[in-house]
Amino acid sequence: MTVLNTALIASLRTLKLSGMLETLDARLTQAQAGQLGHLDFLQVLCQDEIARREAMSMTRRLRRARFDAQATLEDFDFAASPKLPAAQIRDLAALRWLHSGESILLHGPVGVGKTHVAQALGHLAIRQGAEVRFFKTSRALAHLAGGHADRTWTRRLAELVAPAVLILDDFALRELTPQQADDLYELISERAQAGRSLITTSNRNPPDWYPLFPNPVVAESLLDRLINTSHQVFMNGPSYRPNKRPGAAVPQATAKTK
Repeated sequence: MTVLNTALIASLRTLKLSGMLETLDARLTQAQAGQLGHLDFLQVLCQDEIARREAMSMTRRLRRARFDAQATLEDFDFAASPKLPAAQIRDLAALRWLHSGESILLHGPVGVGKTHVAQALGHLAIRQGAEVRFFKTSRALAHLAGGHADRTWTRRLAELVAPAVLILDDFALRELTPQQADDLYELISERAQAGRSLITTSNRNPPDWYPLFPNPVVAESLLDRLINTSHQVFMNGPSYRPNKRPGAAVPQATAKTK
């Protein structure tokens, strides 16, 4: 290694541009072969650094999202169920709802792919630079409940309000306690006021959510606004994961003979 190369490496590291070192040899080879002029050489090195930083930033956002799985729409098999509203889901993939701060309610039977689609839409939002968080609704409520005990409720609420997209999986799964209903009201109201999007998945139709709230006034105030101003996507059809359902048929090759 020449003194010049050593000095260059030190300079790039000082400037926090050490990512350029990953492609420096390849770009030098291109330049020496006459494929890159001086300005082109500098430009592609800068583009390499930008691409590296964007990839690292996306990786961090994906990690912070805490998805159950790295699900994408490219991986989703729409052909598995012709009843699914594929056109509506693909329209949501354009992310107009994200830029408008609108919410999405995915509802339908168990196993049709609601959680996959919710996480896939979140993945698309992350690609656009948005912060996303994924929670089972019960965990989000437990997180807020812990704040009442240790006096960190305001901070915990702010953590859930902050991301551009909050995904609440298994929404309206069971009846809520008065405290859970109040916490959910505050969370959804704060996010709506901040213009931030919410994605929910539920096995119940939205009109069936009302009886789960112990206080009808809270239910009306929260759900009327949420339901009437959101994109509702009814997902129906056979299970997207038939081999994971209780009682699923055993493949012939592995079935035991009597």
